[in-house]
Amino acid sequence: MIAAKPTTNSHGPTTARTPVGGEIALTSPKRLARIAGVLYLLVGIFGGFAQGFVYPKIYVAGDAATTAANLIANSGLVRLGVVADFFDNVIWVFLALILYRLLKHVNKDAARAMVVLVAIGASITMLNAVFEFEGMRVATAAVNLGGFGAAGSNALALLLVDAQHYGLLIASIFFGLWLVPLGYLAYKSGWFPKALGVTLIVGGGCYLVDMLAAFLLPDIGKAIHGYVNIVSAIAEIWMVGYLLVIGAKTSMAGERFVPKEGTP
Repeated sequence: MIAAKPTTNSHGPTTARTPVGGEIALTSPKRLARIAGVLYLLVGIFGGFAQGFVYPKIYVAGDAATTAANLIANSGLVRLGVVADFFDNVIWVFLALILYRLLKHVNKDAARAMVVLVAIGASITMLNAVFEFEGMRVATAAVNLGGFGAAGSNALALLLVDAQHYGLLIASIFFGLWLVPLGYLAYKSGWFPKALGVTLIVGGGCYLVDMLAAFLLPDIGKAIHGYVNIVSAIAEIWMVGYLLVIGAKTSMAGERFVPKEGTP
């Protein structure tokens, strides 16, 4: 954007045009897209550590003694995992806000829905992390449960981590649902490959299939869990890579979207 700036010379007032670099820097689609890519990558790193590395080291379904022993042996790791979960979900919310800023011109209702779905999913996931933390405190006797005995304490620790397990399944509804408006916005914007938009939408559906199978048909859910989320993983990795490497494929260098006056 070029701003007119009045100046004066010997022949009278003239107009000098100077770039408003700060505004371009803040609103460039490519810049916003690359910021979103960095945030999305951080979401993957923190989430992968907390839920892909720490969580499997702790939870053994139906085995209270082993789960409690894992919590005791990995108490420091659990603390790191809980903090990683908090960072993961705070960054996820900021990611949604950046993507809202980038794509709201496509469809403001869809962009708002994306942010709301992320906020709900992040809230559920952070609450689940508290269950894991309390399970660790019970197992390590940081909470006085002398009246329960060892078996009772182990059972309570398992119950708390079990609550986290099923809470994450519920949160996966929103892990999937937010990809649907994101995929739609990416598809309609013209700034991303249409195949990427479609893959994001299908990946969102795969999250829902995984969750429904886990609750309604648990044996089948365990069997398909490793396969049904392949499309989701491809979609999100593709989106992260595209945001980081290409940004947003606008038609002009430095192109930016300027919202109409009075719109948020």
